[in-house]
Amino acid sequence: MIEARDTGSPAAGRDGAGQDFWPEDKPRRNLPNRKLLYGGAAAVVAVIVIAVVAVVVLGGGGGGDGKAAEKAAPTAYTPDFSGDGFGKIAQRTADNRAITQGEAFSADAKTLKQGKYTMTLAASDLASDCKSASWGSRLQGDLAKYGCTQVVRSAYVSPDKKYVGQFMVVNLASQEGSAQVLRDLDKATGAGWLTPLQPKGVPSFGPGFTAAYASVYGHYAVVTWVERAGGARPDSLNEMIDVSLVVENAGDFLYQRLDLAGSGAS
Repeated sequence: MIEARDTGSPAAGRDGAGQDFWPEDKPRRNLPNRKLLYGGAAAVVAVIVIAVVAVVVLGGGGGGDGKAAEKAAPTAYTPDFSGDGFGKIAQRTADNRAITQGEAFSADAKTLKQGKYTMTLAASDLASDCKSASWGSRLQGDLAKYGCTQVVRSAYVSPDKKYVGQFMVVNLASQEGSAQVLRDLDKATGAGWLTPLQPKGVPSFGPGFTAAYASVYGHYAVVTWVERAGGARPDSLNEMIDVSLVVENAGDFLYQRLDLAGSGAS
C-alpha cells in the first residue's frame, strides 16, 4: 500500500512525492474514519482503533459531457469493509422490512447541515430494479447474485451550487454481498458503478474529479459521493471529506433500522 500524494501539484516529482493530498482524521459517527484511499481490488483495509487505512487512485480534474456522466466512476474511492456496529443486521433476515420512501427521504433528509456546509435534496429515487440504478455487467451480475432488492439514491446540492453530492444505499441479502459490492466499486476492477442522479437545474454530476466513500452497514452497501461543481480538483481531500460527511447524514434512517433490529421490532 502507498500513501496518497498530490501528484498533480507543481512540487510533485516523478516519484509522486510532494504536497500531501490526504488530510487528518475526521470524526465520523461510530464508524472508522477515512484516512487513505483504496486503489486495488486486493488491497487490505487495516483498522486501528477507528482509523481506516486504504490506498488512493487519483486523476486530474477536467470536465466531461453528459454521456461521460452516464457511466461516471469516482476519481478517488475509499471503501470501509469493517461493518463495525452493524453486526445485528449482517443478514437481511434480521431487518427484512423494505426501505420506504418516507424513511429514506424524510423531512430530516431534505436539508443536511454540518460545520460550514449545507446540502439540500435536489432529487431522489428508490428503485426495486437494481440494474436500472447501475451500469457494468459484472456489478449488475453481483447485485443479482447477492440478492439486491433496492437501491436508494439521493442527489444533493449546496445553496451556492458550488458542491454536489450523491447518497446511495444498496439493500442486499447479507454483509457478504455488501462487501462484494464495495469490491466491485473499485475502479481497477472495471466492474461498473452505481448511476448518479442528474437533477434539472443542478450542475452535472460525474465529469471531472469526484471522491466516493463506501461502507458496509450490515447487509447494506452505503456510498457517499461528492464533487466540486464542474469537476475541479480540490486543493485537499479535507474539503471533499467535509462535504461527504454532511451528505452521509442522509443515512440516519439506517441507524434507526439498527435500533429496531436490536429491539426485535424490525
